[in-house]
Amino acid sequence: MPRALVTGAAGFLGSHLCTHLLNEGWEVVGMDNFITGDRRNLTELEKDPGFSFVHHDVTQFISFPGELDGIFHFASPASPIDYLQIPIQTMKVGALGTHNCLGLALSKNARFILASTSECYGDPLVHPQPESYYGNVNPVGPRGCYDEAKRFAEALTMSYHRHHGVETRIVRIFNTYGPRMRLDDGRVLPAFIGQALRGQPLSVFGDGSQTRSFCYVDDLVNGIYQLFQSEEVFPTNIGNPREMSILEFAEKVQEAVGSSMPITHLPLPEDDPKVRQPDITKAKSLLAWTPKVELEEGIQKCLDYFKGRVAEERQ
Repeated sequence: MPRALVTGAAGFLGSHLCTHLLNEGWEVVGMDNFITGDRRNLTELEKDPGFSFVHHDVTQFISFPGELDGIFHFASPASPIDYLQIPIQTMKVGALGTHNCLGLALSKNARFILASTSECYGDPLVHPQPESYYGNVNPVGPRGCYDEAKRFAEALTMSYHRHHGVETRIVRIFNTYGPRMRLDDGRVLPAFIGQALRGQPLSVFGDGSQTRSFCYVDDLVNGIYQLFQSEEVFPTNIGNPREMSILEFAEKVQEAVGSSMPITHLPLPEDDPKVRQPDITKAKSLLAWTPKVELEEGIQKCLDYFKGRVAEERQ
């Protein structure tokens, strides 16, 4: 049975990845310090005898006994509301955390995969965004703490691959949604669904013409696992190329929830990307991967989860 370490295991993506690895026959060790992770995301995982958990901050040296076959480095704040509140911790987990995990991969002869982000493209001047595009990132803007932490992590990962021969993979993750997201994490789907379920107006930044592409979490995790098993060392986009405006997305949520509340408009945050759409040509050809879950189906699949979270708020 292969053995994996998943950092950020109590987070939205990390917990789903742990579930996927267990289903694929891996023994999984989860690691998190709960800065943004949710202990409740581990509830089902801890019922599985193949799962164990270590409470640890990956920016500190990682002492790990026994053999290790894979390291999935998913520890990081991932939403603007988080990384704008804790910018230094965000940069540390991208730099020191990635360094510690790569050092562990080197010592254990384990394959390493970095959870990078579409934010490496910044506010893009090329659309859709292929992996060959170097990006348009403001390093001194408020979002720079996250964008540059991930860009540094990619460079460090490639340096360990080239200099030390570590088997590395880099996945650039585009907007993803599904169960286990925090209602208050600031990302668009939980924000819209939370507001709709509470009977509140939906808050759209700017005029809502900015675009995003939303991938259901099961599709994303499948793509990540296929990339991990491949031989590709350079960054690979994983996301759903179906693009829509934020205003259109808000209307989709209203329809799914049955909300008649109006849409309100707020000032657009600084450096907010105007467009975001993955070019997944590489993933299609390299991995034979494409997303399967349509947005309308995906919203319905996670609606009960968010209803439960809103009900807990009212207790």
